[in-house]
Parts: sequence; structure tokens; C-alpha cells
Amino acid sequence: MTDPAPPPEGLALEAFSRPVRGGNAFEETLARLLQVIRLGVVPPGEALAPERELAARLEVSRDTVREAIKSLAEAGYVESRRGRYGGTFVREPLPHPEEGPGERVSADEVRDALLVRDVLEVGAARAAASTPLTAAQRDDLATRMREVAAVEGAEYRRLDSRLHLTLAELAGSPTLVSLLADNRMRVNTLLDRIPLLPPNIAHSNEQHERIVWAVLSGDADGAAAAMAEHLEGTASLLRGFLA
Repeated sequence: MTDPAPPPEGLALEAFSRPVRGGNAFEETLARLLQVIRLGVVPPGEALAPERELAARLEVSRDTVREAIKSLAEAGYVESRRGRYGGTFVREPLPHPEEGPGERVSADEVRDALLVRDVLEVGAARAAASTPLTAAQRDDLATRMREVAAVEGAEYRRLDSRLHLTLAELAGSPTLVSLLADNRMRVNTLLDRIPLLPPNIAHSNEQHERIVWAVLSGDADGAAAAMAEHLEGTASLLRGFLA
């Protein structure tokens, strides 16, 4: 006699618990937990698995899981309860960050904006690293990076946008700058619908350093790879919160 098939929610939980891959452990962990919550795999009022178990399933550190849960709590998705039957519980009702300013965003809109961003910004990083830069251009790029790293709160996204546009400017194509700027406006509209998460900001700043160093070193492949990894972190958050 064969064993009974696992229930659908068991299969779903198993699917979302596959190991996290790549260099965006915090962002991907947060996105996985958001999927579990927003798709009802763990319904409101029920508890998430313990941190130790989540870390083992996703093959990330407990600190990463703890930071992701803290961010979800600050965003209103979960709450911690103490005592014998304590743990991290999904809140009821769930927040709806996608119902921000303007019209509701669709999964197709998110997907399209992220695809265009990936094509433009990875190409811009590669082109910038392949371009001989003047001393003034090199200083300007380093300054933009330091400005982003030094700012907090609402100003972060403005200066982050400026750094990314500077990379496009270094490629020497006005058309590329125009296209990237238009798409960045779309992306920022989406980003305004999700919370600013300190662990993500810290991670983004580290990735900015790798991108800028690769550009200044003339490492086109390295710059493209670092930018692709950087964009995937943001994409994971947007898909988790909005898609």
C-alpha cells in the first residue's frame, strides 16, 4: 500500500522552501516568506516555522531569517507572540502595500519594468566599464557612490537613482540615458509601494561598491555580473510584495 500523497499546502510549502541561491540571501528569503504568507500557504493566525527550521530549509543563516522576519513585522505581515505557544504568527488582516498611490499595479507591469531595467542597466554597467574614463568621471562616480552610502530615509532612492544614471552617462549614449531614466521612473513608482528595509539598503550599498569598483577597474564582465545580482535583489522584493 502506497503512502498517501501530501496535501496541496504541503507541496506548496516544500516548493517555497527550496534553498536560496545567489548573492541576495536576505531579499530572496524575505520574498519566499512573503509568498508563503500572501498566497495563503500559511494563513492568517497561523505560525511560521521556527527560525532554525526556516534557516535549514532555505540554507541561509538564522541571522538572515531573523532580519527577514523583523522586516516583515515592521511591514505589518507578522507578529511575535511570547509564551509556551509563542512564535511568529501571520497577522490578520494582511496589509496591502500594492494599494498605494495611484492605480493598483499588476504582475505584468512589475515583470515588464524589471525586464526592461535588467536589459538597460546591465548593459549600461558593461558599457561604462568598457569606456576609457577621465579623472573627473572617475571622481564623479565615486562621489555618487559615497553619497548613496551616507544617506538614509526618503533621500536614499533619489541618490540611488542618480548613481545608476551616472553609470549610464559614462557609457556615452544620450539615448541610453533617456531610456534608463524613463524606466527608472517606473521602477521608483513600484519601489514607493514597498517599505525601505535597512538590511536591503546595507546590502545594496555593498553591491554598489562592487559595481563601481568593476567599472573603475575596466572589468566589463564583472560590472555586468555585479549589476545583474544587484537588480535581482530588488526584483525579489518587488515580486514578493507586489506580484
